[in-house]
Amino acid sequence: MENDPFRIRAHVAEFDAIVEEIVASSARTRDRISMAADVPYGDGPSETIDIFFPEGSRENLPVHMFIHGGYWRMFSKRDYSYVANTVTNAGAIAVIVDYALMPSVRMNVLVDQVRRAKRWLVDNIDAYGGDPSRLTVSGHSAGAHLATFLFNEQEERSSGIAAALLLGGLYDLKPLQRSFLADEIGITDEEVLAFSPISQSFHRDCRVTVAVGAEETPPFHKQANDFVMMLEMQAQAVSKRSIAGVNHMSSVRDLGLSASSTGMLLLETIGRAV
Repeated sequence: MENDPFRIRAHVAEFDAIVEEIVASSARTRDRISMAADVPYGDGPSETIDIFFPEGSRENLPVHMFIHGGYWRMFSKRDYSYVANTVTNAGAIAVIVDYALMPSVRMNVLVDQVRRAKRWLVDNIDAYGGDPSRLTVSGHSAGAHLATFLFNEQEERSSGIAAALLLGGLYDLKPLQRSFLADEIGITDEEVLAFSPISQSFHRDCRVTVAVGAEETPPFHKQANDFVMMLEMQAQAVSKRSIAGVNHMSSVRDLGLSASSTGMLLLETIGRAV
């Protein structure tokens, strides 16, 4: 599988350098921005969120929830604290979500966890100065996949999410069964059927931006195009963005840079929570 287009490390020469950069940036963010760390949304050891606050008074602030990627089997919320830089610069509360990792649990556990994290926010974020009616969400890669389950039609009568930014996402799990992930997490046929967003129905109250780096490998462009087409067929408010000059890793790194193309997409998403 040396030419596996899903094996990001093989196609992004600066993979390790970018990971080191975002982990260091996240540590600086935790030192610099006021936060509530490791707030539980459930009883499991991985069921916590980090909440970051913008400067100034905390009353009825917009809330943005970020779900990290890593092919469902690596990274944690601490690695992605840096996303809070852009979110708090927009005057919103940033909520970075942790979840369990495969293969020690299966996909249904992860989907249930992010849904419960969202419900916790809706029920409790007002105590932290947030307005649950001004909720937006973003996710990268596997995090974009998980984010879709916060506004699909299995999730309550309405999504309660004003807008979603899905960056470098995975929407059809079937091709991953033939990738290097077969040995690492072994996605089952049942998981493909139950948890491929391409076969789901979605609430129309969430405005969706499907974004992909122009330098991503071909399957990520195909997944984005197919998912957008499917959403359009459901009359969903959706737009597709190709981000020039970035790949799978540099695109997510740039979420923490407000002036970058990816950062501006995040600001645009947060701005829809009016």
